[in-house]
Amino acid sequence: MSKPIVAIVGRPNVGKSTFFNYLAGRRISIIDDTPGVTRDRIYAESEWRGRKFTIIDTGGIEPNTDDYIKQQMIQQAHIAIDMAHVIIMLVDVKTGLTALDEEVANILRKADKPVLLAVNKVDNPGQPPADIYEFYNLGMGEIYPISSIHGLGIGELLDAVYEHFPSAEELSEDEDAIKVAVIGRPNVGKSSIINRILGEERVIVSDIPGTTRDAIDTHFEVNGKRYVFIDTAGIRRQSRVDDEIEKYSVLRSWAAVDRADVCLIMLDARDGVTEQDTRIAGYAHEQGKASIIVVNKWDLVEKQTGTLEEYRKKVGQDLEYMNYAPIVFVSAKTGQRVHRLFELIDYVFDQASLRIQTGVLNDVLNEAIAMVQPPSDKGKRLKIYYMTQTGIRPPSFVLFVNDAELMHYSYERYLKNTLRSNFGFEGTPIWFTVREKGDKT
Repeated sequence: MSKPIVAIVGRPNVGKSTFFNYLAGRRISIIDDTPGVTRDRIYAESEWRGRKFTIIDTGGIEPNTDDYIKQQMIQQAHIAIDMAHVIIMLVDVKTGLTALDEEVANILRKADKPVLLAVNKVDNPGQPPADIYEFYNLGMGEIYPISSIHGLGIGELLDAVYEHFPSAEELSEDEDAIKVAVIGRPNVGKSSIINRILGEERVIVSDIPGTTRDAIDTHFEVNGKRYVFIDTAGIRRQSRVDDEIEKYSVLRSWAAVDRADVCLIMLDARDGVTEQDTRIAGYAHEQGKASIIVVNKWDLVEKQTGTLEEYRKKVGQDLEYMNYAPIVFVSAKTGQRVHRLFELIDYVFDQASLRIQTGVLNDVLNEAIAMVQPPSDKGKRLKIYYMTQTGIRPPSFVLFVNDAELMHYSYERYLKNTLRSNFGFEGTPIWFTVREKGDKT
Protein backbone atom coordinates (compact mmCIF):
# COMPACT_ATOMS: atom_id res chain seq x y z
CA MET A 1 0.00 0.00 0.00
CA SER A 2 1.20 3.53 -0.76
CA LYS A 3 2.51 5.62 2.13
CA PRO A 4 1.77 9.26 2.94
CA ILE A 5 4.49 11.66 1.75
CA VAL A 6 5.81 14.43 3.99
CA ALA A 7 8.00 17.10 2.39
CA ILE A 8 10.41 19.26 4.40
CA VAL A 9 10.78 22.69 2.81
CA GLY A 10 12.37 25.98 3.75
CA ARG A 11 15.15 28.34 2.87
CA PRO A 12 18.80 27.23 3.05
CA ASN A 13 20.52 26.43 6.32
CA VAL A 14 17.49 26.16 8.60
CA GLY A 15 18.34 22.57 9.54
CA LYS A 16 16.27 20.58 7.04
CA SER A 17 18.85 17.82 6.63
CA THR A 18 19.38 17.48 10.38
CA PHE A 19 15.61 17.23 10.87
CA PHE A 20 15.34 14.72 8.01
CA ASN A 21 18.10 12.57 9.49
CA TYR A 22 16.40 12.60 12.89
CA LEU A 23 13.15 11.33 11.37
CA ALA A 24 14.95 8.77 9.21
CA GLY A 25 16.83 7.44 12.22
CA ARG A 26 20.15 7.48 10.46
CA ARG A 27 22.51 9.98 8.88
CA ILE A 28 21.42 10.06 5.24
CA SER A 29 21.63 13.73 4.29
CA ILE A 30 24.96 15.56 4.34
CA ILE A 31 24.99 18.19 7.08
CA ASP A 32 27.09 21.34 6.69
CA ASP A 33 26.78 25.01 7.56
CA THR A 34 27.26 26.00 3.93
CA PRO A 35 23.94 26.78 2.24
CA GLY A 36 23.20 24.41 -0.62
CA VAL A 37 25.36 21.53 0.62
CA THR A 38 22.59 18.96 0.13
CA ARG A 39 23.03 18.25 -3.56
CA ASP A 40 21.03 15.03 -3.69
CA ARG A 41 17.29 15.11 -3.29
CA ILE A 42 16.86 12.38 -0.72
CA TYR A 43 13.91 10.58 0.77
CA ALA A 44 13.51 7.82 3.34
CA GLU A 45 10.89 5.98 5.33
CA SER A 46 9.86 6.91 8.85
CA GLU A 47 7.12 5.80 11.21
CA TRP A 48 4.93 7.47 13.80
CA ARG A 49 2.12 5.96 15.88
CA GLY A 50 2.26 2.79 13.81
CA ARG A 51 1.90 4.61 10.49
CA LYS A 52 4.76 4.47 7.99
CA PHE A 53 5.34 7.50 5.80
CA THR A 54 7.87 8.79 3.28
CA ILE A 55 9.90 11.89 4.10
CA ILE A 56 11.52 14.08 1.46
CA ASP A 57 14.46 16.32 2.19
CA THR A 58 14.14 19.05 -0.41
CA GLY A 59 17.68 20.22 0.22
CA GLY A 60 19.03 23.73 0.06
CA ILE A 61 19.18 26.26 -2.74
CA GLU A 62 22.50 27.05 -4.38
CA PRO A 63 22.47 30.82 -4.62
CA ASN A 64 24.08 32.70 -7.48
CA THR A 65 21.86 35.70 -8.04
CA ASP A 66 18.72 36.91 -6.36
CA ASP A 67 16.67 35.95 -9.43
CA TYR A 68 18.18 32.49 -9.49
CA ILE A 69 17.44 31.96 -5.79
CA LYS A 70 13.84 33.02 -6.26
CA GLN A 71 13.39 30.86 -9.35
CA GLN A 72 14.81 27.74 -7.71
CA MET A 73 12.98 28.34 -4.44
CA ILE A 74 9.66 28.55 -6.26
CA GLN A 75 10.47 25.41 -8.26
CA GLN A 76 11.36 23.45 -5.14
CA ALA A 77 8.29 24.60 -3.26
CA HIS A 78 5.93 23.77 -6.14
CA ILE A 79 7.36 20.28 -6.58
CA ALA A 80 7.14 19.65 -2.83
CA ILE A 81 3.52 20.82 -2.93
CA ASP A 82 2.79 18.52 -5.85
CA MET A 83 4.29 15.37 -4.33
CA ALA A 84 3.45 15.71 -0.66
CA HIS A 85 0.35 14.95 1.38
CA VAL A 86 1.67 17.08 4.25
CA ILE A 87 4.31 19.81 4.17
CA ILE A 88 6.55 20.86 7.06
CA MET A 89 7.94 24.34 6.58
CA LEU A 90 11.12 24.79 8.60
CA VAL A 91 12.42 28.15 9.84
CA ASP A 92 15.35 29.09 12.09
CA VAL A 93 14.72 30.85 15.41
CA LYS A 94 18.37 31.95 15.65
CA THR A 95 18.36 34.00 12.43
CA GLY A 96 14.73 35.04 12.78
CA LEU A 97 12.17 35.75 10.09
CA THR A 98 13.68 36.51 6.67
CA ALA A 99 12.41 37.62 3.28
CA LEU A 100 13.07 34.12 1.91
CA ASP A 101 10.89 32.63 4.65
CA GLU A 102 8.11 34.94 3.53
CA GLU A 103 8.58 33.91 -0.11
CA VAL A 104 8.27 30.23 0.79
CA ALA A 105 5.25 30.90 3.00
CA ASN A 106 3.54 32.89 0.23
CA ILE A 107 3.69 29.87 -2.06
CA LEU A 108 2.69 27.32 0.56
CA ARG A 109 -0.25 29.38 1.82
CA LYS A 110 -1.84 29.13 -1.63
CA ALA A 111 -1.50 25.35 -1.72
CA ASP A 112 -4.40 23.05 -1.04
CA LYS A 113 -2.18 21.00 1.28
CA PRO A 114 -1.74 20.95 5.06
CA VAL A 115 1.33 23.01 6.01
CA LEU A 116 2.83 22.89 9.50
CA LEU A 117 5.31 25.56 10.59
CA ALA A 118 8.24 24.20 12.61
CA VAL A 119 10.60 26.68 14.26
CA ASN A 120 13.92 24.88 14.48
CA LYS A 121 16.99 25.33 16.72
CA VAL A 122 14.95 25.85 19.90
CA ASP A 123 17.64 23.82 21.64
CA ASN A 124 16.85 24.44 25.32
CA PRO A 125 14.01 22.60 27.08
CA GLY A 126 11.32 24.55 28.88
CA GLN A 127 9.53 27.70 27.83
CA PRO A 128 10.39 28.54 24.20
CA PRO A 129 12.09 31.90 23.60
CA ALA A 130 9.96 34.93 22.78
CA ASP A 131 11.74 35.12 19.40
CA ILE A 132 9.51 32.36 18.02
CA TYR A 133 6.41 34.55 18.09
CA GLU A 134 7.54 36.72 15.17
CA PHE A 135 6.93 33.70 12.91
CA TYR A 136 3.18 34.12 13.47
CA ASN A 137 3.58 36.97 10.96
CA LEU A 138 3.86 34.31 8.25
CA GLY A 139 0.18 33.52 8.71
CA MET A 140 0.79 29.75 8.81
CA GLY A 141 -1.26 29.06 11.93
CA GLU A 142 0.12 27.22 14.94
CA ILE A 143 3.88 27.19 15.53
CA TYR A 144 5.78 24.06 16.58
CA PRO A 145 9.12 24.85 18.31
CA ILE A 146 11.59 21.99 17.77
CA SER A 147 15.25 21.09 18.05
CA SER A 148 16.41 18.78 15.27
CA ILE A 149 19.71 18.21 17.09
CA HIS A 150 18.21 17.24 20.46
CA GLY A 151 14.84 15.91 19.30
CA LEU A 152 12.89 18.41 21.39
CA GLY A 153 9.26 19.06 20.36
CA ILE A 154 9.35 16.66 17.41
CA GLY A 155 6.77 14.33 18.95
CA GLU A 156 4.19 17.12 19.12
CA LEU A 157 4.97 18.10 15.53
CA LEU A 158 4.59 14.52 14.30
CA ASP A 159 1.30 14.17 16.15
CA ALA A 160 0.02 17.12 14.13
CA VAL A 161 1.45 15.66 10.90
CA TYR A 162 -0.24 12.33 11.67
CA GLU A 163 -3.64 14.01 11.96
CA HIS A 164 -3.32 15.21 8.36
CA PHE A 165 -2.40 11.85 6.81
CA PRO A 166 -4.87 10.63 4.17
CA SER A 167 -6.77 7.49 5.10
CA ALA A 168 -5.58 4.08 3.96
CA GLU A 169 -8.64 3.94 1.67
CA GLU A 170 -7.64 7.17 -0.07
CA LEU A 171 -4.10 5.87 -0.65
CA SER A 172 -5.42 2.55 -1.97
CA GLU A 173 -7.38 4.00 -4.87
CA ASP A 174 -5.32 2.02 -7.41
CA GLU A 175 -4.69 -0.94 -5.13
CA ASP A 176 -6.30 -3.41 -7.54
CA ALA A 177 -4.20 -2.19 -10.47
CA ILE A 178 -0.68 -3.47 -11.17
CA LYS A 179 1.63 -0.47 -10.97
CA VAL A 180 4.48 -0.66 -13.47
CA ALA A 181 7.42 1.76 -13.26
CA VAL A 182 9.41 2.16 -16.48
CA ILE A 183 12.90 3.15 -15.36
CA GLY A 184 16.31 3.64 -16.92
CA ARG A 185 18.87 6.11 -18.16
CA PRO A 186 17.77 9.05 -20.33
CA ASN A 187 16.94 8.28 -23.95
CA VAL A 188 16.69 4.48 -23.68
CA GLY A 189 13.12 4.57 -24.99
CA LYS A 190 10.96 4.60 -21.86
CA SER A 191 8.28 6.90 -23.26
CA SER A 192 8.39 5.13 -26.63
CA ILE A 193 7.77 1.72 -25.07
CA ILE A 194 4.76 3.02 -23.13
CA ASN A 195 3.33 4.61 -26.26
CA ARG A 196 3.84 1.34 -28.15
CA ILE A 197 2.17 -0.64 -25.35
CA LEU A 198 -0.78 1.73 -25.19
CA GLY A 199 -1.05 2.05 -28.95
CA GLU A 200 -1.13 5.83 -28.94
CA GLU A 201 0.99 8.87 -28.22
CA ARG A 202 0.27 9.30 -24.51
CA VAL A 203 3.75 10.51 -23.52
CA ILE A 204 6.02 13.05 -25.20
CA VAL A 205 8.80 11.27 -27.12
CA SER A 206 12.01 13.09 -28.01
CA ASP A 207 15.66 12.31 -28.70
CA ILE A 208 16.64 14.99 -26.19
CA PRO A 209 17.54 13.39 -22.85
CA GLY A 210 15.38 14.69 -20.02
CA THR A 211 12.22 15.39 -22.02
CA THR A 212 10.15 13.56 -19.42
CA ARG A 213 10.56 15.72 -16.33
CA ASP A 214 7.89 14.09 -14.18
CA ALA A 215 6.80 10.59 -13.29
CA ILE A 216 3.60 10.37 -15.34
CA ASP A 217 0.84 7.89 -14.48
CA THR A 218 -1.12 6.36 -17.35
CA HIS A 219 -4.06 4.11 -16.51
CA PHE A 220 -4.73 1.24 -18.88
CA GLU A 221 -6.96 -1.83 -18.96
CA VAL A 222 -6.51 -4.97 -21.04
CA ASN A 223 -8.38 -8.28 -20.83
CA GLY A 224 -10.16 -7.09 -17.70
CA LYS A 225 -6.90 -6.31 -15.86
CA ARG A 226 -6.01 -2.80 -14.73
CA TYR A 227 -2.52 -1.34 -14.95
CA VAL A 228 -0.90 1.97 -14.05
CA PHE A 229 2.20 2.70 -16.12
CA ILE A 230 4.57 5.18 -14.52
CA ASP A 231 6.85 6.82 -17.08
CA THR A 232 9.83 8.37 -15.32
CA ALA A 233 12.51 10.86 -16.12
CA GLY A 234 15.81 9.31 -17.17
CA ILE A 235 18.13 8.74 -14.23
CA ARG A 236 21.65 10.03 -14.85
CA ARG A 237 24.75 9.83 -12.70
CA GLN A 238 24.39 12.44 -9.96
CA SER A 239 27.50 14.30 -11.13
CA ARG A 240 25.70 14.94 -14.43
CA VAL A 241 22.62 16.35 -12.72
CA ASP A 242 23.33 20.07 -12.67
CA ASP A 243 19.83 21.41 -12.90
CA GLU A 244 17.52 21.64 -9.86
CA ILE A 245 14.47 20.56 -11.89
CA GLU A 246 16.30 17.47 -13.13
CA LYS A 247 17.37 16.63 -9.60
CA TYR A 248 13.71 16.48 -8.67
CA SER A 249 13.01 14.36 -11.74
CA VAL A 250 15.52 11.83 -10.40
CA LEU A 251 13.75 11.94 -7.03
CA ARG A 252 10.44 11.24 -8.74
CA SER A 253 12.01 8.29 -10.56
CA TRP A 254 13.24 6.73 -7.33
CA ALA A 255 9.84 7.40 -5.76
CA ALA A 256 8.19 5.71 -8.77
CA VAL A 257 10.20 2.56 -8.02
CA ASP A 258 9.04 2.68 -4.41
CA ARG A 259 5.36 2.69 -5.30
CA ALA A 260 5.59 0.24 -8.19
CA ASP A 261 4.67 -3.44 -8.11
CA VAL A 262 6.75 -4.25 -11.19
CA CYS A 263 9.76 -2.42 -12.67
CA LEU A 264 10.62 -2.48 -16.36
CA ILE A 265 14.35 -1.81 -16.33
CA MET A 266 15.13 -0.38 -19.75
CA LEU A 267 18.53 -0.87 -21.40
CA ASP A 268 19.79 0.45 -24.73
CA ALA A 269 20.87 -2.58 -26.77
CA ARG A 270 23.66 -0.55 -28.41
CA ASP A 271 25.28 0.34 -25.07
CA GLY A 272 25.01 -2.90 -23.13
CA VAL A 273 24.83 -2.64 -19.35
CA THR A 274 26.41 0.62 -18.18
CA GLU A 275 27.48 1.54 -14.66
CA GLN A 276 24.37 3.67 -14.30
CA ASP A 277 22.17 0.77 -15.44
CA THR A 278 23.57 -1.36 -12.63
CA ARG A 279 22.80 1.41 -10.14
CA ILE A 280 19.22 1.73 -11.36
CA ALA A 281 18.64 -2.03 -11.40
CA GLY A 282 20.30 -2.32 -7.99
CA TYR A 283 17.85 0.17 -6.51
CA ALA A 284 14.85 -1.84 -7.77
CA HIS A 285 16.48 -5.00 -6.39
CA GLU A 286 17.14 -3.44 -2.99
CA GLN A 287 13.55 -2.23 -2.77
CA GLY A 288 12.33 -5.78 -3.38
CA LYS A 289 10.55 -5.03 -6.64
CA ALA A 290 9.56 -7.64 -9.19
CA SER A 291 11.52 -6.70 -12.30
CA ILE A 292 11.85 -7.36 -16.01
CA ILE A 293 15.00 -6.35 -17.91
CA VAL A 294 13.90 -4.84 -21.22
CA VAL A 295 16.63 -4.52 -23.84
CA ASN A 296 15.28 -1.89 -26.23
CA LYS A 297 16.44 -0.89 -29.74
CA TRP A 298 17.21 -4.51 -30.58
CA ASP A 299 16.43 -3.66 -34.21
CA LEU A 300 19.59 -1.51 -34.31
CA VAL A 301 21.96 -4.33 -33.32
CA GLU A 302 23.80 -6.23 -36.03
CA LYS A 303 23.03 -9.90 -35.56
CA GLN A 304 24.43 -13.27 -36.46
CA THR A 305 23.79 -16.77 -35.16
CA GLY A 306 23.88 -16.77 -31.35
CA THR A 307 23.89 -12.96 -30.92
CA LEU A 308 20.78 -12.92 -28.73
CA GLU A 309 21.99 -15.70 -26.41
CA GLU A 310 25.44 -14.14 -26.09
CA TYR A 311 23.86 -10.80 -25.24
CA ARG A 312 21.50 -12.45 -22.73
CA LYS A 313 24.48 -14.14 -21.05
CA LYS A 314 26.41 -10.85 -20.87
CA VAL A 315 23.45 -9.01 -19.33
CA GLY A 316 23.07 -11.86 -16.81
CA GLN A 317 26.74 -11.52 -15.85
CA ASP A 318 26.61 -7.74 -15.52
CA LEU A 319 23.41 -7.87 -13.45
CA GLU A 320 24.29 -11.09 -11.62
CA TYR A 321 22.43 -10.06 -8.46
CA MET A 322 19.23 -9.96 -10.56
CA ASN A 323 19.57 -13.37 -12.18
CA TYR A 324 15.94 -14.00 -11.23
CA ALA A 325 14.70 -11.29 -13.63
CA PRO A 326 13.53 -12.33 -17.11
CA ILE A 327 15.23 -10.57 -20.03
CA VAL A 328 13.25 -9.59 -23.11
CA PHE A 329 14.64 -8.04 -26.31
CA VAL A 330 12.31 -5.50 -27.90
CA SER A 331 12.06 -2.60 -30.31
CA ALA A 332 9.71 0.17 -29.31
CA LYS A 333 10.11 1.56 -32.82
CA THR A 334 9.02 -1.58 -34.72
CA GLY A 335 6.95 -3.20 -31.97
CA GLN A 336 9.11 -6.33 -31.94
CA ARG A 337 8.21 -8.52 -28.89
CA VAL A 338 6.51 -5.60 -27.12
CA HIS A 339 3.35 -7.73 -26.90
CA ARG A 340 5.23 -10.07 -24.53
CA LEU A 341 5.52 -7.39 -21.86
CA PHE A 342 1.96 -7.71 -20.56
CA GLU A 343 2.40 -11.47 -20.24
CA LEU A 344 5.68 -11.01 -18.34
CA ILE A 345 4.28 -8.23 -16.12
CA ASP A 346 1.39 -10.49 -15.07
CA TYR A 347 3.75 -13.40 -14.56
CA VAL A 348 6.35 -11.70 -12.34
CA PHE A 349 3.59 -9.95 -10.36
CA ASP A 350 1.97 -13.34 -9.65
CA GLN A 351 5.35 -14.85 -8.77
CA ALA A 352 6.06 -12.02 -6.32
CA SER A 353 2.61 -12.61 -4.78
CA LEU A 354 3.10 -16.34 -4.13
CA ARG A 355 2.35 -17.66 -0.64
CA ILE A 356 3.69 -21.05 0.43
CA GLN A 357 2.09 -23.04 3.25
CA THR A 358 4.38 -23.40 6.26
CA GLY A 359 4.24 -27.21 6.19
CA VAL A 360 5.24 -27.42 2.52
CA LEU A 361 7.92 -24.81 3.08
CA ASN A 362 9.53 -26.75 5.90
CA ASP A 363 9.44 -30.01 3.98
CA VAL A 364 11.55 -28.33 1.32
CA LEU A 365 13.79 -26.75 3.99
CA ASN A 366 14.45 -30.08 5.70
CA GLU A 367 15.29 -31.71 2.38
CA ALA A 368 17.70 -28.88 1.56
CA ILE A 369 19.41 -29.20 4.95
CA ALA A 370 19.76 -32.97 4.46
CA MET A 371 21.39 -32.47 1.07
CA VAL A 372 23.79 -29.67 2.09
CA GLN A 373 24.74 -29.42 5.75
CA PRO A 374 24.54 -25.92 7.32
CA PRO A 375 27.88 -24.19 8.00
CA SER A 376 29.76 -24.34 11.28
CA ASP A 377 32.27 -22.09 13.00
CA LYS A 378 34.73 -23.07 15.74
CA GLY A 379 32.96 -26.35 16.26
CA LYS A 380 29.48 -24.86 16.52
CA ARG A 381 27.09 -25.75 13.70
CA LEU A 382 24.15 -23.71 12.48
CA LYS A 383 20.80 -25.30 13.24
CA ILE A 384 17.73 -24.14 11.33
CA TYR A 385 14.61 -25.09 13.26
CA TYR A 386 11.94 -23.92 10.84
CA MET A 387 10.95 -21.29 8.31
CA THR A 388 7.76 -19.32 7.80
CA GLN A 389 6.62 -16.85 5.15
CA THR A 390 5.82 -13.40 6.52
CA GLY A 391 4.99 -11.41 3.42
CA ILE A 392 4.69 -11.04 -0.33
CA ARG A 393 5.94 -8.57 -2.92
CA PRO A 394 8.67 -9.44 -2.26
CA PRO A 395 8.25 -12.95 -0.83
CA SER A 396 9.65 -12.61 2.69
CA PHE A 397 10.63 -15.41 5.06
CA VAL A 398 11.85 -15.74 8.64
CA LEU A 399 14.30 -18.53 9.51
CA PHE A 400 14.54 -19.49 13.17
CA VAL A 401 18.03 -20.69 14.09
CA ASN A 402 20.23 -21.44 17.09
CA ASP A 403 22.77 -18.70 16.30
CA ALA A 404 22.16 -16.02 13.66
CA GLU A 405 25.90 -15.30 13.44
CA LEU A 406 26.46 -18.75 11.92
CA MET A 407 24.25 -18.06 8.88
CA HIS A 408 26.69 -17.49 6.02
CA TYR A 409 25.52 -15.54 2.96
CA SER A 410 26.48 -18.46 0.70
CA TYR A 411 24.18 -20.83 2.60
CA GLU A 412 21.42 -18.22 2.56
CA ARG A 413 21.88 -18.02 -1.22
CA TYR A 414 21.68 -21.81 -1.43
CA LEU A 415 18.37 -21.79 0.46
CA LYS A 416 16.97 -19.05 -1.78
CA ASN A 417 17.95 -21.03 -4.87
CA THR A 418 16.25 -24.07 -3.36
CA LEU A 419 13.04 -22.09 -2.94
CA ARG A 420 13.26 -20.91 -6.54
CA SER A 421 13.82 -24.43 -7.88
CA ASN A 422 10.79 -25.70 -5.96
CA PHE A 423 8.32 -22.82 -6.17
CA GLY A 424 9.49 -20.47 -8.91
CA PHE A 425 9.62 -16.92 -7.55
CA GLU A 426 10.82 -15.86 -11.00
CA GLY A 427 11.24 -12.14 -11.53
CA THR A 428 11.27 -11.25 -7.83
CA PRO A 429 13.87 -10.90 -5.07
CA ILE A 430 13.45 -13.10 -2.00
CA TRP A 431 13.99 -11.57 1.44
CA PHE A 432 15.23 -13.55 4.44
CA THR A 433 15.25 -12.52 8.09
CA VAL A 434 17.32 -14.75 10.38
CA ARG A 435 16.24 -14.90 14.02
CA GLU A 436 17.40 -16.89 16.96
CA LYS A 437 14.70 -19.09 18.46
CA GLY A 438 12.89 -17.23 21.21
CA ASP A 439 13.84 -13.82 19.76
CA LYS A 440 10.66 -11.75 19.64
CA THR A 441 12.12 -8.86 17.65
